[in-house]
Amino acid sequence: MRLLVVGRLSGQLASAVKMAMAHGAKVNHVERIDQATEQLRRGQGADLLMVDYNLDIAALIAANEAERIYVPVVACGIDNDATKAAAAIRAGAKEFIPLPPEADLIAAVLSAVADDDRPLISADPSMAAVIKLADQVARSEASILITGESGVGKEVMARYLHSHSKRSDRAFISVNCAAIPDNLLESELFGHEKGAFTGAVARRIGKFEEADGGTLLLDEISEMDARLQAKLLRAIQERVIDRVGGTKPVPVNIRIIATSNRDLARAVSEGTFREDLLYRLNVVNLRLPALRERPGDISVLADHFVKKYAAANGVPVRPIGAEARRALIAHRWSGNVRELENAMHRAVLLAIGPEIDVEAIRLPDGQPLNAGTFDAGQANVAARAAQTADAVSRAYVGQTVAQMEKTLILDTLTHCLGNRTHAANILGISIRTLRNKLNEYADEGTQIIAPQTGIAASGYAA
Repeated sequence: MRLLVVGRLSGQLASAVKMAMAHGAKVNHVERIDQATEQLRRGQGADLLMVDYNLDIAALIAANEAERIYVPVVACGIDNDATKAAAAIRAGAKEFIPLPPEADLIAAVLSAVADDDRPLISADPSMAAVIKLADQVARSEASILITGESGVGKEVMARYLHSHSKRSDRAFISVNCAAIPDNLLESELFGHEKGAFTGAVARRIGKFEEADGGTLLLDEISEMDARLQAKLLRAIQERVIDRVGGTKPVPVNIRIIATSNRDLARAVSEGTFREDLLYRLNVVNLRLPALRERPGDISVLADHFVKKYAAANGVPVRPIGAEARRALIAHRWSGNVRELENAMHRAVLLAIGPEIDVEAIRLPDGQPLNAGTFDAGQANVAARAAQTADAVSRAYVGQTVAQMEKTLILDTLTHCLGNRTHAANILGISIRTLRNKLNEYADEGTQIIAPQTGIAASGYAA
């Protein structure tokens, strides 16, 4: 985790820096926003910017965006001025950290940005086979493709490979290809020269050069634009890159790890992914089974998350009760490890007795997790549900295909609490196609649910 702190290093801001370093962050510091942009240009990258809210955060974000630099910003302030904090959020900051800092809040913000503190934990035989293969290939220079459903721990596996590689003492750089817009991703990966486009006032070093000597993770590679796929293929084959607007190739020495939650062979057949690139990336394939396919991992992961979030929230560690443990193992966990982690975080906060019982383990909609058996009462519920479904289907008669598609997309997005990646997976479409559809609906005046909130925001499709 690389943190760039922007502002005068007062006593309280210095305390925040020390806390971040105690949680494993590598911290750099500058006083002015122009110095921050300059550092990012030169390849002294950051996963997060922590900026004094007395500085012009909007100008900093605008300067970065003009040069196609994509780094999230959190604001911080000593006097906890609510007006300044709100202005910082409106300017584009993702979060506000009041100073003097609380260690738990610093830890939570860093954890939300990076997966550095997520160890590879497993006790199931199906995962043991995957880890054995990972250990065999970790010290090689082979490109590795990690596949599996969303939330199974693909980035955790990528970090495990890097930490067990011959490059473990060098940089591990991660780029989420699905989260960065196409017009920014090329510069993010390859950098650019001064004057390459409007706003490029100086040379900018991209992630390939930042990762030189180390490992570059291309997360959700299936979402990369076809034009960029060709440029990536050349970089892998020839170990050189071309900065945007550059006139001569730049040599790089990196190992590529890529992840995908989609079937890339199918994407090749559909013409959305290059076959030759797939061959280059897929020298070794590590398929991570879904959590429901490795029940032996559920219990040990749940125990790990209980300890983690009890410590983060300053509450005692409660053991998981026997009934709750049975319910955890019986649940399907369609969101995989990520869903289990969120459920155990809620359980740590909701548990009130000497142990975590089944009532404390809640689904995202607040309903309790109940393994149960399918008794007569549930059969009646199922029958009523079937009748309701039939009535709903009749209501769709007379609608156009476009209207039905719109309803399906928006209902699925609501079900996923605005999470674009999850909704696209359920719908069986790429996240790019989903965003295009949402932008089309927003242009029509439809309210689009914002990610992770459940709040409708007109025109929000990112």
